[in-house]
Amino acid sequence: MDGTLALTTDMQIVLGLVALTMVLFVFQRVRADLVALVVLVMLGLTGLVAPEDVFNGFSSNAVISVIATMILGMGLDRTGALNRLAGWLLRRSKGNERHLLLLTSATAGLNSSVMQNPSVMALYMPVAARLASRSGLRLAQILLPVCVAIVMGGTLTMVGSSPLILLNDLLTAANANLPSGAATLESLNMFAPLPIGLTLLVVGIAYFHFRGHSQLDELGETTEGNVTPARTQSYFASAYGIGGDVFELTVTADSPLVGMTFGEAEAIHEAPLLLALKSENDARLAPPVDTRIWVGSVIGAMGPRQQVADFAQNQFLRLSTRLRHFGDLFNPSRAGIAEAVIPPTSKFIGKSAAELSLGKTYGVRLLAINRDKQVLRDDVRKLPLRAGDMLVLHSIWQDLAKTAKSLDFLIVTDYPKGEQRPHKFKIAMAIFAMTMLIAVSSRIPTSVALMTGVAGMLVFGVLKMDEAYGAINWKTVFLMACLIPLGWAMDSSGAAAWVAGHTIERLPSGLPIWVLELAVALLTAAFSMVISHVGATIVVVPLAINLALAAGGNPTAFALITALAASNNFVTQSNPVMSMIIGPAGYKARELWRMGLPISLLYTAVIVLMVNLLF
Repeated sequence: MDGTLALTTDMQIVLGLVALTMVLFVFQRVRADLVALVVLVMLGLTGLVAPEDVFNGFSSNAVISVIATMILGMGLDRTGALNRLAGWLLRRSKGNERHLLLLTSATAGLNSSVMQNPSVMALYMPVAARLASRSGLRLAQILLPVCVAIVMGGTLTMVGSSPLILLNDLLTAANANLPSGAATLESLNMFAPLPIGLTLLVVGIAYFHFRGHSQLDELGETTEGNVTPARTQSYFASAYGIGGDVFELTVTADSPLVGMTFGEAEAIHEAPLLLALKSENDARLAPPVDTRIWVGSVIGAMGPRQQVADFAQNQFLRLSTRLRHFGDLFNPSRAGIAEAVIPPTSKFIGKSAAELSLGKTYGVRLLAINRDKQVLRDDVRKLPLRAGDMLVLHSIWQDLAKTAKSLDFLIVTDYPKGEQRPHKFKIAMAIFAMTMLIAVSSRIPTSVALMTGVAGMLVFGVLKMDEAYGAINWKTVFLMACLIPLGWAMDSSGAAAWVAGHTIERLPSGLPIWVLELAVALLTAAFSMVISHVGATIVVVPLAINLALAAGGNPTAFALITALAASNNFVTQSNPVMSMIIGPAGYKARELWRMGLPISLLYTAVIVLMVNLLF
């Protein structure tokens, strides 16, 4: 490549736009998506990108793939797949905190191979909170290892992270500007980075299991108390004495509960909270109080383990910690505890919960009443309600939302508003598996394969159309679509070739290719802290390809290293996954640099080594 390539006006404008983008991203005075829009408009006005191509980023395979993975992730979430996974993790690793952390991180990493990293993190936040609340670990000790595993697991496939989704589009675009005689760059198949991703995931998990465990213990001691996991559960336990875990109690032939009504069973002295009942094939929360209990019936009870165990022993019930019958009903994304206030205009005033038949009519179970700063828990079903009463209710969220529409009580607790569809779980998993098989075949573009899965979930009712729209993070989509033409301009204007040529001229002759690859990986990681992982990929991939051509290296290898290194940010909030955990876990900047920097260096070493072994 000609290292004396002249710096043209078009090159200067493109490099100026890159510099402007970086400055605006660093100071964050202007929203990132607005910056991207301004850059897109400037590319169109200056003619650096043809008018008919300016908005082609919005229809690129990369953007469509990102949209599809977001919707598919929502479909899996609505079926409760991740909450089922949380229960499995607890059962498999109960009593062993390190085993729990290992299993959770590995599973999260594997999940992120087929879903967008932020989507996986959003699904694992409640899972992590539930695990922390029941294991003795603090949220700070769980979230960082899970976050690292998700980022590293995102490198298992070409759809696991935004940089890898972008890569094939950038490789295709680069072919139009390759020098004569250069081999055409081929798109990478779905599982091209699999060996690299597996190595990264194993290294990341091993680091925390062997080396980082003591540092995680320190995090558990230094993070502030106000970031304790499961804050809602802790609040209800301290304010109302409502706490403990959920158990299943099976009624035996010797039990005195046989023939009793559910209301009579609730009234037994020192009984735990009885929240659900399964008779024959009918399982429901807040069953009517006149429902009879028979041999083989299963009761869902909540309370401290010892209290529930004593109740089970006294009433000849078989206790199980595994929710075989009520797993869907007690799914935290489907049901839980909430507070509601009785307004002065409520038709409930003067009537008791028994008279209103809250369970039978509304599907809610009254647990306690906060009246005039006094918590009432005994015989609350018989107490006439007053204006201003704070009710503590247990219900399926969907039933609670329907009841709240009447305005007879006002919900003051935030709860999931989306409809859960656990009965669609098998359908969703089948559609997802078929989508992956189509994508693996390589006969159909990945974007088309993923959209096939989206269409399947919509047709079979896993998701509704409005829910699919709501699943899309339009800021991410807009940012990516607007910045893609900047990468095209870097390549087509010759700016990337000019930078690469002058860089090679100033480097010592005979420098090993792996040193250049290492420099590209570190440069990309640094850029990702400034202009996000998407921006870093778009700006550096054209530069890396031209650098490889100038140095006699493999352009595909350099481009792949760039796309992998763009996610290598475990110390700042410019990584969207890191930004999600810093607040809830209470991490301080100093702690993140102390733990994140060694992981980033390991990440860099692994990707350079593995890419050289594979390419």
